[in-house]
Amino acid sequence: MDYISSVLMGILQGIAEFLPISSSGHLALFQHFFGVENYEETQMFFTVLLHLGTLISVFVYYWKDIWEMIREFFLLLGGLFSRRGGQGQSAPPARRMVLLIVVATLPLFLILPVKDRVEAAMGSAAFVSVALLLTGFILYFSDRMARGRKTERTATLADAVVVGFAQAVGTLPGISRSGITISAGLLRGYDRVFAVRFSFLMSLPAVLGANILSLKDVMEAGGVDMELMPVYLVGTLVAAVVGYFAIRLVNLLSDKGKFGAFAYYCWGAGILSLAAGFFVK
Repeated sequence: MDYISSVLMGILQGIAEFLPISSSGHLALFQHFFGVENYEETQMFFTVLLHLGTLISVFVYYWKDIWEMIREFFLLLGGLFSRRGGQGQSAPPARRMVLLIVVATLPLFLILPVKDRVEAAMGSAAFVSVALLLTGFILYFSDRMARGRKTERTATLADAVVVGFAQAVGTLPGISRSGITISAGLLRGYDRVFAVRFSFLMSLPAVLGANILSLKDVMEAGGVDMELMPVYLVGTLVAAVVGYFAIRLVNLLSDKGKFGAFAYYCWGAGILSLAAGFFVK
């Protein structure tokens, strides 16, 4: 791993984490076809840092929403302990958003028993390629869904559960987490801007939880090579900066109903990587 590889993977992570083209799938293909050294270590620890970089992007872009949700979360806890909780009053939008995200996160626990198999799929270029083709079909049909009007004020817990199951499927490498969750939200009648915002905000507990589990695996595997830390941090910073602008782009494209354009990219990338698999082992 050198600085050039680190920067390239940071750019790749920042773009692919938010654009609906699967960051995990692209990182897996990059590592496979370009023969990144120390593959296992890179896959585990550097991937954690890259996701941390894009997590920072979400915090910066949606800091007002996050602050409101944190505030409402503690107000809710205070109301529960004081046995008041605002009876007779409708819940503020930020408080409803917290509840929706909590419910949408629960299906991820179904992935824990098969976590090792999901991670093993990262090493299969053929699996990732086929998953990219599937992501293309998901995006193609998402553009053709009717425009919805649901926001955090009107979305139901059932809606959150459906989007949460989509997020669980999105843990597979090659399946775009943002693409499948935004599409699931649109299917449930979400407003397009809200579908994007909900998808990115619900990624916060998911990514944090995944990073904690991955760090545990890193420590059990023997820790981290501190000599490579400066290289890793450069890639993390690049992922954070690129990710911020990628979020802006996704919001713009989603509002205009232009996700279908990424379908063609995913189909092309999937077919190309399948073909390349016959020549690069």
